[in-house]
Amino acid sequence: MKKLIFVNLSFVLVLSWASAQQKSSTTAPSIIFLIGDGMGISQISAGHYLGGENSVFSIFDKIGLIRTHSKTNKVTDSAAASTAFATGQKTYNRAIGVDIDSNKVANLVEVLKTYSYSTGLVSISSITHGTPAGFYAHVKDRDAQEDIAQQLTKSGVDYFSGGGLKFFNQRADKIDLIKDLKANNYYVDTVQDYSLKLAKNKKYGFLLAEDGMSMVAEERKDFLANSLRQGLQYLTDKNAPFFVMAEGSYIDWAGHRKDPEMMLNEQWDFEKAVKVAIEYVDKHPNTLLIVTGDHETGGVSVQKGKTIEEVIVTFSGDQHTAVMLPVFAYGPHAEKFTGMYENTDIFHKILSVVKGKKK
Repeated sequence: MKKLIFVNLSFVLVLSWASAQQKSSTTAPSIIFLIGDGMGISQISAGHYLGGENSVFSIFDKIGLIRTHSKTNKVTDSAAASTAFATGQKTYNRAIGVDIDSNKVANLVEVLKTYSYSTGLVSISSITHGTPAGFYAHVKDRDAQEDIAQQLTKSGVDYFSGGGLKFFNQRADKIDLIKDLKANNYYVDTVQDYSLKLAKNKKYGFLLAEDGMSMVAEERKDFLANSLRQGLQYLTDKNAPFFVMAEGSYIDWAGHRKDPEMMLNEQWDFEKAVKVAIEYVDKHPNTLLIVTGDHETGGVSVQKGKTIEEVIVTFSGDQHTAVMLPVFAYGPHAEKFTGMYENTDIFHKILSVVKGKKK
């Protein structure tokens, strides 16, 4: 009798496991998209060789390469690259959310909302800057940051965190967009308490600096990893599939400054966020993680030395380059992101994962 009970119990457990597997395979996956602005394979290599420990990227075995050129230039800027990721269309440099003729093109936040996705954005720069803006705004030129800020208030993004406060409350038109955010059910703050339990029935906007945030070597500390972690918990609590984009903005700035110390610090800071995302996927297996850069900055090279202490980082210039970039994918459907393809294909690959799944 005991043996029969054991067999029946095992049968029930197997059925439960099978049911869980079927549910996981038919439910739309959540998507974490991490962008290292200015991050190419040399920045990743420098972080690996000079980091004193194994690179967080070593866990990925599904890796691809993207071509990053814009519609008008072999060397893209962040606005055109973000538009390519977010809309699946190449456009001219400086354009955000519009095509080559300046017509609006639907972005991932808008498209995924029709699939009942919750959405989140995190950026070290202003939340109105080129990369984050590409996921919710439509303007002819990236410098129209006051227009971009106004569009964010109506975008429906559930959670955002970054800099850019002055574009909301110190505007040329004197409009206080903080009031507009609050009127649209946002809790808004200029300080972010990571221990705060966020209510799933509200939206959240954290504007933590007047423009871009400070460098990690100064007072920013672990903002990117902590904000991503808090955002992931909040979006998980909403009990719906979600899309979140988080940007490590200042790898790019370090390349423009030709500053190897800043580049390494910002690269390692970004990798902390990658680690947070990997840990989340391990605990929530119906989550796809995609990690890439928008372009490489500085023509970085890791020069040889007899010992690791002698390895040095050099720059061939202080501008963006046209080199192809690695794409790392982890979780369900990661294999879709292998091979060599255009940066616009990331948009289409994400939609191919989403379409046909239960919401």
